[in-house]
Amino acid sequence: MTDEIFRRDGYAFEFEARVLSAEGNEVELDITAFYPGGGGQVCDTGKIRGSEVAEVFYKGDRIIHKVMDGGLKTGDVVWCSVDWDRRYDLMMGHTGEHLLFSSLRRQVPELSINKIFISPDSKYVIVDRDIGWDDVRKALVFANQAIRDNLPVTKTLMDRDDPELERVRIKKERIPEGENVSVVSIGDIDLSACSGLHVMETGELEMIFVDRKVSAGKDGVAIHFKVGNEAKDSAMSLASACLQASDAAESKPEDLVRAVSNLKNETETVRRSVGSFIKKQIACLVPKMIGGTDVVGGVFPSVDRSVLSEAAEAYKNSGKVCILVSAGDSASVVISSGTEKVDCREVLSKVLAGFGGKGGGKPDFAQGGVPDAAASEEVFSKLMGEVVQRLQFIK
Repeated sequence: MTDEIFRRDGYAFEFEARVLSAEGNEVELDITAFYPGGGGQVCDTGKIRGSEVAEVFYKGDRIIHKVMDGGLKTGDVVWCSVDWDRRYDLMMGHTGEHLLFSSLRRQVPELSINKIFISPDSKYVIVDRDIGWDDVRKALVFANQAIRDNLPVTKTLMDRDDPELERVRIKKERIPEGENVSVVSIGDIDLSACSGLHVMETGELEMIFVDRKVSAGKDGVAIHFKVGNEAKDSAMSLASACLQASDAAESKPEDLVRAVSNLKNETETVRRSVGSFIKKQIACLVPKMIGGTDVVGGVFPSVDRSVLSEAAEAYKNSGKVCILVSAGDSASVVISSGTEKVDCREVLSKVLAGFGGKGGGKPDFAQGGVPDAAASEEVFSKLMGEVVQRLQFIK
């Protein structure tokens, strides 16, 4: 059985050990400071006798160190070192997650946590609902005050049936009968069951900052955060972006949210007006009789594809062929046909391929696009040419 140094001392990162077994690249030691991952925190990396340790994991009740180079043998005495900078970043991140979530829950008491992930590249907590940015701001004020107060971070073992566990954030159903529970406390503001590694004082975090929120699908919302120097750098970067945006919006920084909201509302009003105007233009297109079939079409400024689709469906239902192209950041194309003489899917695929675009659909209705909006007129011309060819020569 391996003596797990990390359980009692997360700051130990160099040690001497004896190889209990070595099977290929999988090495087991009699003692280890390498954390095999858990509680949402990824595993440690480092070196064993100069060989890179790429992964550490449990295999049953054994801790396996996956080394990049073989050559170690059972009985070897080896000097080992955990990548300390990486380890310390993970310890800070895990402690920061505890502090952040407890601070968020002070603003939204019904909030629950579904998952966490702590790695060198990404740190986030997935909660069961979205949280307003003002609540996030208030939570960060509380959390960063706790950092300035330099509260102690301690770990204790509690019996699974200890009534004091009622005060602890814990999913008790996951704890096997008879097993002790590792509980991490941050001053008197948070108690949480956790097997991960943490710093000893909140002051070590220096700063915590939330830089984005994204949907995590059915799991909820992922709140991404940074700690230490990364938090400071991220805060300065976003502050700079905010100041530039306020200049562009011709508003004071403190009025930026309202200014952006107003611009968004104005843009939406313009978009609807333009869409309504273009919709009327499309409805008034004059058809050309080609081979006994009316054909309509044209190129229009950027407009929602739904407007194009609705018009194309109407023309199709009246027996006409319709080709509509909208030029925005790219070119969107919709083609419909009320006659079997024109296979929309075939025409669209043939033409768009020549412009690096793609599309699909059915013989009577297809849609797609090309990346270069400047090619809109040429795309329309090619589509019209293909339609004319089919209507004139296919009986």
